[in-house]
Amino acid sequence: MKKIIMLSLSLILLLTGCAPNFNKQEEVVQDTEDAKEKAIIPNYKISDNDYQTILPFKPSKSRGLVVNNINSKYNLSEFETGLMRVAKNTFDPDKYVFQEGQFIESKQIRGWLNRKYTAEQLKEKKMKEEENIGLNPADNGKEETPKYLAHVLEHDYYVKNDEGKYKLGGVVVGLALNSVYYYQKVKFGAWYETKIPHSELEKEGKRLADEVLNRLRKMDDLKDVPITIALFEQQSRTSVVPGTFFTYANAEKGSANLGGWEKINEEYLQFPSTEASESHRDDLNAFLNFKQDVEVYFPNFNGVIGKAFYADGQLKQLNISIPIQFYGKAEAVGFTQYVTGLVVKHFPAYISVQVEVSSVNGPEGLIVRKADQNEPFVHIYQ
Repeated sequence: MKKIIMLSLSLILLLTGCAPNFNKQEEVVQDTEDAKEKAIIPNYKISDNDYQTILPFKPSKSRGLVVNNINSKYNLSEFETGLMRVAKNTFDPDKYVFQEGQFIESKQIRGWLNRKYTAEQLKEKKMKEEENIGLNPADNGKEETPKYLAHVLEHDYYVKNDEGKYKLGGVVVGLALNSVYYYQKVKFGAWYETKIPHSELEKEGKRLADEVLNRLRKMDDLKDVPITIALFEQQSRTSVVPGTFFTYANAEKGSANLGGWEKINEEYLQFPSTEASESHRDDLNAFLNFKQDVEVYFPNFNGVIGKAFYADGQLKQLNISIPIQFYGKAEAVGFTQYVTGLVVKHFPAYISVQVEVSSVNGPEGLIVRKADQNEPFVHIYQ
């Protein structure tokens, strides 16, 4: 554990180019309608593009649900970090600070993720209409009727007022939507799947966003704050790349209507893959040349896999995994040094590249070169 902590701190120091001062912390009063709570905003930021976080840390009111509702660890990570990227379009990290969602509770989200009950189902369950809060369509006796909504994630952003106190300045909500719906025809039976066309998903997602906004405005704390809602298309359970946010819209203070939808042009691709060959051949060729040089070092090895992140059609980040069998630490060190040279040789400086070298014993080496950084950072695990 100490090794991992030391590595994380080293990465922060190197990649940001500045040393943290943990002694200087900005103590503020966070205003709420019910009470005033002491809060601390650390002065240190990992980078200018990151939000500072209110301390002490308060877990989300729906903590833990996201793990159960999102298809894979790849989707999970991108759903959370991607929502923060969306927030930056509206809430400047220089002015706003971050806190996990404190208003939508687990019980509400569970209810929203249910299907809408038909009149007959309500009567059978002896439920009132006001309890019929499911946002997914009624199944009408057909298991293959898709559930579009997979999860709801809330992030809160606070801003300092004229009195030097932090107050809620805005809320960003992510709606995770299923590109593939999984279902069983009988309990404990075989799993089936239905692919949902993107056009259908977008239409249903925008309908859901209007309803979610309407419900948020009925909460006392959220009646009069800006709200952003973003739509996330999660990939299938078997995909090795995550889904992405594809559009978002803002509701001004007190408004019950979302403004115009803004397109988000982001995607993840696996290298190598047919999709990468068809849409980004030059980038794929650079990766394949890198892969070929790796295989020169170990001729019988063929396990180099890349995950490429694109924004507005431009390759921004490439994460490469190299799982390989070593027969000694010296061999692992030499190989990592060799790969470091290949990173500089094959990939342009405007791309952030991270290479993880691992073996059956665990991580062996880490190479990180941030965009426009002259020299990569290299760590050899002991």
